[in-house]
Parts: sequence; C-alpha cells; structure tokens
Amino acid sequence: MVFTVRGVSDWFRANHIWLAAVLLIACVQAAGGQEKYETPQQTNDKIQKLAALARAHPVDAPIGSGDLLHIDVFDVPELSRDVRVSDAGDISFPLIPDRIPAAGHTSFELESKLEKLLIENGLVSHPNVSVFVREQNSAPVSVVGAVNHTMVYQVMRPTTLLEVLSAAGGISDSAGDIVIITRPVPAGTVKTEPASATTDPEADYQKITIRLRDLLESGDSVYNIQVYGGDTITVPPAGIVYVLGFGVAQPGGYVVQSHGEQITVLKAIALAHGVTTFAKLDSATIMRANPASGQRDAIPVHIKEIQDHKSADVPLKSDDILYIPDSRSKKVLARGAEAALGIGTGLAIYRAP
Repeated sequence: MVFTVRGVSDWFRANHIWLAAVLLIACVQAAGGQEKYETPQQTNDKIQKLAALARAHPVDAPIGSGDLLHIDVFDVPELSRDVRVSDAGDISFPLIPDRIPAAGHTSFELESKLEKLLIENGLVSHPNVSVFVREQNSAPVSVVGAVNHTMVYQVMRPTTLLEVLSAAGGISDSAGDIVIITRPVPAGTVKTEPASATTDPEADYQKITIRLRDLLESGDSVYNIQVYGGDTITVPPAGIVYVLGFGVAQPGGYVVQSHGEQITVLKAIALAHGVTTFAKLDSATIMRANPASGQRDAIPVHIKEIQDHKSADVPLKSDDILYIPDSRSKKVLARGAEAALGIGTGLAIYRAP
C-alpha cells in the first residue's frame, strides 16, 4: 500500500480517536510503573540509587582536631612522620619551636605552611612537603535509631543525608517515615532555617525533620540536605501493634506509620488478614504495658459488639498485643502471648500498606 501526503493526513484524521486512546493507555501504564516504597528493601534500594547519583565530587576537606596526619618531607626521611592534631587544633613538628595551627586548613594549605617554616628555620633549603589525612576523627556524624547499622560516619567531603543513610545500610523493618537531624549550633551563630527545621531560639541545637517519602521522591536538596560533623541522624521506629492468637489469619507485628491516623482493633484485624472461622470474637484481650507496675494489663475487647456497632472501636497504642483466641484454645493463653512476644524469634513483622 502506498500513502500520499494527503492519504497520510486522512488516515490520521480517521484514526485520531484510536491514537488518543493508545496515548492515554501509555500514560496510565507509565503512571502505574512508578516506583513504590512499601517495603524496607524497596526503600533501601532507592536510598542507595539516589545516594550514588547525588554523591558530591571529592574535595580537599579541612583538617580538624583529632585527625591523624601523615607528613612526608621529600628526601628528608628523618622529618617524615605521623602527627595527631591536638584538641587546640595545632601540631608540633621537629626543630620548629612553635606549635603549628592545622585545624581549619586544607592539606594543601598546611603543605605550603610547613614548606615556608622549614625554609625560615634553615632546616631545608628547597623543601617538598606532602600532607594527607591518615585518620579523620574531627567530623563525626552519629546515625542511630531504626537503621540496619548504627554507626559514626566521618564526613571527609561534602556529604548528603542519603549518602549517610546508605552507608548505614538503609532503614530497618521497624523504621517510621521520618528522619530527624539534630545539629549543634555554636553560641552567637545565626541559625539557618530549612523548610523542615524546627528551632528553639533558646536551644544550642537545631532539629530538622524530613519525611522519608519527600526525601526519596522529590530529588530536592531541601530534603536531601548536606550533613556536617557533629550532626546526629535519627530514624525513629514506627509504632508496632502485635496481633496474636489462633483466631487470627496472619499473626505478627504490624508497623504503624506515623501519618497521624489512629490504629484501632478493627484496623489491626484487617492488617492481620482478618480472623479465622473459629475465632472467639468476644474473648479477645489487649495486653498493654503498664509503666507503673512494669507488667502488662489485660483489657477485654468485645469485637463482635464493635462489628455490630453496639460499642465503639477501641484505639490501640504502640507495643499493644491484641490476642484473639479460637474455640479450640483457652483465653488464659492470652498471657502466653506476652511470652511468645518475648521469645519473638519467629515473629514476623509486617509493614502496614
């Protein structure tokens, strides 16, 4: 078949509805193909991917107190050595009478300074000095909370939040959906105010709260902020509600994200894929920790009445155990739920969708 220019134009006019439908389907499929982060593994894969893309180019970072430096004077081995930067930020060097300020200078700047001092003190006529940081201990970032590896990360170059989270192995199964950066602010320093920062004017620190989904989806530096030595990065654990008993279809712990939505008995049952045929709905018990006694209080729950709208749904708190027996078990086993949770080796943790 041969198409003329006019024939092609007529064909497009005749099939414009069909073409529009194809484009619409393609758009829907593209939207449906967007990445999701329901599981910790999906989230951690995204963290590593974005961290690699956002990794800054290496730079000559300033030397700080506690750093271990290796100083090499070419062709003068007796002057080459390792030196530790003192708490005051300076170092000592053989045959140079005064201590040498090092903190705040780059390796290149310190090299130039040492070469000048060696000439001024008549030690080497044409010195060639090289300095590199053997150990950096002056810019620690603590990573704590619900991450796979709590750690102290040494900032040796411009580093982003995603890079540090990636170095910590990403988030753990119990992680919530926010990251908190606590940053010390020296006295007299003007505090910067990122969009997500909450600052107490009287405090000597700044607290920055970032939603994990914003961090992963936006690609905006407002969320993937630069971290500095002295920062503490905390990933708070999400609340976990445990649904146990032979009357539950899928017993386990269910991570409750902190979206402000109250988890209730019926919602917890829904997360556990419902109840079994033999579940005793009016014999359920909530085991709730009592800070005063150090034990768990048993709170009876009549699920059948809640389902029939005869009583209000019961709110649950983080770390509650909702125990639902069945007709083949006894309610006294509710106390065993706490023991089962304590053993906990085979208890699966699920993340709420």
